[in-house]
Amino acid sequence: MSKASHPIVRTYRISRIVMHILYGLSVSALILKRLNQHQRHLIIKRWSEKLLNILNVKLTVEGSPPGQKLSNAMFVGNHISWLDIYALNSVHPVRFIAKSEVARWPILGWLARQANTMFIERAQKKDAKRVAIEATESLSKGDCLCYFPEGTTSDGTELLPFKSSLMQASINANAEVWPLAIHYPNQDGSANTRMAFAGETTFIDSMWQIISLHQSEVKLHFLPSIKPDGYERRELTQHIKSAIAAHLKFNL
Repeated sequence: MSKASHPIVRTYRISRIVMHILYGLSVSALILKRLNQHQRHLIIKRWSEKLLNILNVKLTVEGSPPGQKLSNAMFVGNHISWLDIYALNSVHPVRFIAKSEVARWPILGWLARQANTMFIERAQKKDAKRVAIEATESLSKGDCLCYFPEGTTSDGTELLPFKSSLMQASINANAEVWPLAIHYPNQDGSANTRMAFAGETTFIDSMWQIISLHQSEVKLHFLPSIKPDGYERRELTQHIKSAIAAHLKFNL
């Protein structure tokens, strides 16, 4: 198990997080929309790196990470925490496809909108078609997207069922698909479930749990990329799920 942080350290981290979020809000409101894509990505990458640093979350990148000039690509991974987004943005900034509830989060929801996140109404099956069309257009323009096919978060000890509807966008745009295995380990390698934003955990609860840990780690393992031509979306989705499960040593 990870050690708890000292109360003084927690107070210090909270003050730094508040300042960091205020900085992010200011940059998003005044500058971000005026910049070109490269400049926006650089700001998002550095802001995300700083957030992990403030929370004392060590980022470990493994496997076959993409180059910074990657375009027309979709990252597909398991989903454990809201921190998944900032961990990936620290490596390669992308447009995320997120459930509509994220847009209503205080502060971070607004920041997500400024970062051009696509939102999907999970309760409305017809909305998946709309988002798939938007995602296809975005990929065809050269954007990099990230899609969490579980549709929600787990505690990191298993994979939930993968939904395949939005995988059609990568096929339509002939986008390179990058399976991504996300893991928050304890020192013994087991899943650090205190890092998970799952179940009845609120965002405030999740933030406090992370702040309360002395140090934590997130591992991003980039599995070999896949060209989607020749795949049917359900087949492609299952292939990706099997690859992620095999790396994380989960039984399907």
